[in-house]
Amino acid sequence: MKKAVIGVTPLWDRDRDSYWMLPGYLEGLELAGALPITLPLTEDAGDISRLVSLCDGFLFTGGQDVSPELYGEKPCVTCGEICAKRDTFEQRLFTQALEQDKPMLGICRGIQFFNACLGGTLYQDLPTEYPSEVAHVMCPPYDRVVHSAAILPETPLAALLGRTELGVNSYHHQAIKALAPGLAEMARSEDGLVEAVYLPDKTFVWAVQWHPEFSFHTDENSRKIFSAFVAAASDPRG
Repeated sequence: MKKAVIGVTPLWDRDRDSYWMLPGYLEGLELAGALPITLPLTEDAGDISRLVSLCDGFLFTGGQDVSPELYGEKPCVTCGEICAKRDTFEQRLFTQALEQDKPMLGICRGIQFFNACLGGTLYQDLPTEYPSEVAHVMCPPYDRVVHSAAILPETPLAALLGRTELGVNSYHHQAIKALAPGLAEMARSEDGLVEAVYLPDKTFVWAVQWHPEFSFHTDENSRKIFSAFVAAASDPRG
């Protein structure tokens, strides 16, 4: 069987005016049997269409804050850095991939972006809008557990992991506020934030708020998430 080709959205560094990539995203996919490729930040609809046809699935990575304009709000003073080009690219990529039912996995910013694209809203800054004693911005090393997440029963994540609670790492200051129509919750943090979602009417559109790209070396559950995504992208029926 040929390896599934997974397009990975690039990280962007404003100060260095450059694209870059954390190796964990690619290594996690490679360990699961995929061939990952880092995508260009293009706004050309034709080029994006070509990328969608070339790739079997897409991983939406972490990074800059999602522009509040995507969900009809103006940035507050505590909203972080925004990359308009990345928002445009990912919105067009997500829309086209969704239309073709290409498997997609979102991580951190990815879950926030999926929610915003589908009509949900975000907390622009958790410390000021959703104060909590739960650690959502952890210190290194990033492959350790800092809080727990309750996994909802009878969800694909519960079926995959075979458990109702999961210890997760965490590094984010934004999160889902109002869940988008069509998205279904799969996990919730101990202080009530949505930690995982999926689209029930699609082959595989999952997203998590935590960081399996940091923990897959030591955590079997992180490896299972990557493997389930790659398996969906490898399915000839997809």
